[in-house]
Amino acid sequence: MKDTQGTEPGPSEGGKPHGPPLGEVLEFMRLLWAVDHGLQSTSKRMESKLGLTGPQRLVIRLVGRFPGITAGSLAHILHVHPSTLTGVLKRLERRGLLERKSDPLDGRKALFSLTEEGRQHDIPSEGTVEAAAQRVLARMPRGHIVFTQEVLTTLAQELGGVPPPEESTPPAGSSQLAEP
Repeated sequence: MKDTQGTEPGPSEGGKPHGPPLGEVLEFMRLLWAVDHGLQSTSKRMESKLGLTGPQRLVIRLVGRFPGITAGSLAHILHVHPSTLTGVLKRLERRGLLERKSDPLDGRKALFSLTEEGRQHDIPSEGTVEAAAQRVLARMPRGHIVFTQEVLTTLAQELGGVPPPEESTPPAGSSQLAEP
C-alpha cells in the first residue's frame, strides 16, 4: 500500500470529504485514531452507566465464557502482558465481580470465575463497545469482516502487539471466542 497524495480527497462518509487529501497511510492512521478515540470515549460512558470500563467488561465477558481461566490465558487472548491485566483483575475482585481460586494442579496459578454479581454483568448490554461492534458486524458481508480482521491482525503483528502465526498458540478452548 503506497502513501500517495493526489488531488482526490481522502475517503469520506456519504460523499463528503473529511479534509485535505492524506494518502492511504495517513488516512488509515486517522481512522485508527478515530476508533481508538471512540473506544476510550465509550469506555468512559460505560463506566458511568454500567460501572465497568470497556477493558473490565471484556474481562468479565471472557471469564464468563471460560470459567476457571488463568490470568496468563486471559492475557494471551487479550494480547497484553499479564502484569497489564493485574490491576483490572484486582479491581474486579475487590468489587466482588470475580472470584480467584488456586489451581489445584499448580498452586502458583490462580483460576478466575465470575461471582453471582459478576454474572449479572455478563450479558449483552446497550451502550457498550461490544454492542456497537455487533451492530457493525451484522451490517457487513462476511468477506469484508474476514478481510478487515486480516488487515488488523497483520498491523498488530507488525507493531508487535500480536505474535506471528507460528508463535501464536491459543489457549485451550479459545476457538470458542466468537459470539454465536
